[in-house]
Amino acid sequence: MNTPDQTGAAGSSPAGGGVLVLEGAAVAVGARTLWSGFDLHVGGGEFVAVLGPNGVGKSTLLQVILGTVPPSAGSVRVLGGPPGSANDRIGYLPQRRGFDPSVRIRGVDLVRLGLTGTRFGVSVPLRPAARRRRREDEDRVASVIERVGAAAYADRAIGHLSGGEQQRLLIAQALVRRPELLLLDEPLDSLDLPNQAAVASLIGSICCDEGVSVVIVAHDVNPILPYLNRVVYIGTAGVASGPPEEVITSATLSRLYGTPVEVLHSAGGRLVVVGQPDAPGHHHGHHGGLIDGDHSAPADENGGGAW
Repeated sequence: MNTPDQTGAAGSSPAGGGVLVLEGAAVAVGARTLWSGFDLHVGGGEFVAVLGPNGVGKSTLLQVILGTVPPSAGSVRVLGGPPGSANDRIGYLPQRRGFDPSVRIRGVDLVRLGLTGTRFGVSVPLRPAARRRRREDEDRVASVIERVGAAAYADRAIGHLSGGEQQRLLIAQALVRRPELLLLDEPLDSLDLPNQAAVASLIGSICCDEGVSVVIVAHDVNPILPYLNRVVYIGTAGVASGPPEEVITSATLSRLYGTPVEVLHSAGGRLVVVGQPDAPGHHHGHHGGLIDGDHSAPADENGGGAW
């Protein structure tokens, strides 16, 4: 599919090939093809947002990258190998709806599980090398908690924390193994505007300062817009990839939807899409209204809002 830009990528990449490379990729669920002819090149340290209406396969793209959903056509290379072969070098934060107040696990223990993947609190004799490794692990956990600004509440039960505090600790869990690629599925969903701005800034600084490539599925581009290198917009009639100012335009979105769509810029610099229809098969939400990242937009394939 023709796009404004699907080739140029900044930053380093494994063996010179790219952190994430899709060429002519397609994915199908049952008899339905969600997207096809998908070309994308993500380099080291790039921040990429995946946008689009409900049901077009945004979250499915992350599953393809992780190797849990196979592409039905084309090729996908992740960190120099096939999907699923380097998941230990990927941090992944799936969609969530918050922790119940009854969940008593501490934030620090949640982050630690991202490093060890094992049960905690077991007392066994340790050899010197194992004790040294444990100290290194604890230092890493403390360091990443500090990095995300969660040190003040990491010892509290995760179920007693606010949505923004929980999200920071979940990002710390995804980062604790020092990933080269970070996949985030609607990490700003259900957060208030100040927390959206704070978490977006945190993700942007991690990408910039530590050279981690970030692919984020989002229903609202506005909180992350200042930090993005490129966007991928999946529409009902194709895929477009490139710098935000080239993809999020009236001409491009009208082509992707097959109907007139207008992109407006508010006085505060926010993008507002006018006339964005629902995806086929979804008849709730707004038709032809203003959609500016609010939760009146229809849900995507996993329940989040459509940008």
